[in-house]
Amino acid sequence: MDYENVKELIGIVNSSALTEFEYRKGDFLVKMSKNCLNVSSVENRCKNDLADKSETVIIPDEISEPITIIPSEKVEIKAGSLVKAPVVGTFYQSGSPEKPPFVKVGDIVKEGDILCIIEAMKIMNEIKSPYSGEIAEVMVSNEDMVEYGQPLFRIV
Repeated sequence: MDYENVKELIGIVNSSALTEFEYRKGDFLVKMSKNCLNVSSVENRCKNDLADKSETVIIPDEISEPITIIPSEKVEIKAGSLVKAPVVGTFYQSGSPEKPPFVKVGDIVKEGDILCIIEAMKIMNEIKSPYSGEIAEVMVSNEDMVEYGQPLFRIV
């Protein structure tokens, strides 16, 4: 997003009844607030621009409050293999509320061990480990809704 686009966006938000506005496209995030007292800055982490470069944006005179443009957070990629949800449904750590979880962080699992259950359309689907190793992270809480392909566990 270039300066002219930012300037146009500032004008639109300023003339509207909005008090806050957020726009995200790829690695670029723009947040605007008419109630913010932060120093205005812009930082773009797009691959086509210079990385880790920030610059101050001069706000036109008709804007009474500063607008802050903040970069999106960097996602840390951790080692290990992800076990992803094969269906959409409700995630259960154990076979019943009285029983302990099938696995927890630090447990050693073998390929084929049951990791959890996902209930989809009243059918309980046992999710088995496709990998052998140690459970490094449980990425979902008990009874959370999960999407197809959502990471559930990280095994190292």
